[in-house]
Amino acid sequence: YLKQFLSDPRVVEIPKPIWWLILNGIILNVRPKKSAAKYASIWMDEGSPLRVHTERQSRLLEETLHARGHQVAVHWVMRYGQPSLAKVFDQLKSTGTRRILLLPMYPQYAASTTATVVDEAARWLLKTRNQPEMRFVRNYHDDEGYLDALTQSVKRHWAQNGTLGEHDRLLMSFHGLPKRSLDLGDPYFCECHKTGRLLAERLGLQETQYQVCFQSRFGKAEWLQPYTAPTLHEWGKQGIQRVDVVCPGFSADCLETLEEIAQEGRDDFLQAGGKAYHYIPALNE
Repeated sequence: YLKQFLSDPRVVEIPKPIWWLILNGIILNVRPKKSAAKYASIWMDEGSPLRVHTERQSRLLEETLHARGHQVAVHWVMRYGQPSLAKVFDQLKSTGTRRILLLPMYPQYAASTTATVVDEAARWLLKTRNQPEMRFVRNYHDDEGYLDALTQSVKRHWAQNGTLGEHDRLLMSFHGLPKRSLDLGDPYFCECHKTGRLLAERLGLQETQYQVCFQSRFGKAEWLQPYTAPTLHEWGKQGIQRVDVVCPGFSADCLETLEEIAQEGRDDFLQAGGKAYHYIPALNE
């Protein structure tokens, strides 16, 4: 999985010969063991949280569509790993499927996420003589249903744990990207901020009560800022009492939310002096 993911030129935009040496000489000899330990800390009885939630989302979406009179089959794929897009598309074509709507599950568009899904579909189409009709959902960062669901999720959490006080904050943590992606015209940074602003408006928050941050920085290059971990550490030192964290860029809980935010983020904040830390689960089902 790591080799497939990190070999995608849209994910790592470094000259191939240089990156090949770094990836195969260093990263793939060190990172798998570290990643395995992290995955072990969040594993569910049914398997990987991302896979479990994605399977449930797919099944429930199909049931909901059928209940509304839409006779649509819903299938799920993984961009990296299994089941692959090509394998599932082959199965759909073999059963006579004529129209496919492809929904990348990333709310905010980025070349390193959404575009890689479209790339993979295009590679399959290039090898297919009798192609089905293909459509794509580009993004849904400001979709009313998505924003309403996020709002309900946060309000449900507040109903159970109390609303934010004067010395409390809501942190909206999105997956980070190299700053170079913004400089090259990637809209991701702007779409994340629009999601954050619209969610804050629905929640009735002032600008001082919330912060949009970016997590999962990798390597030494500058990434989109502010960074999540240093922000949590600084808030703890400043006397912020409680932090609630929501990750609007993740449609399902995974390693980046359950380990990096729910576990590592909590430790960063509490060790710096914070008193209470809550991770608000992704929308999942």
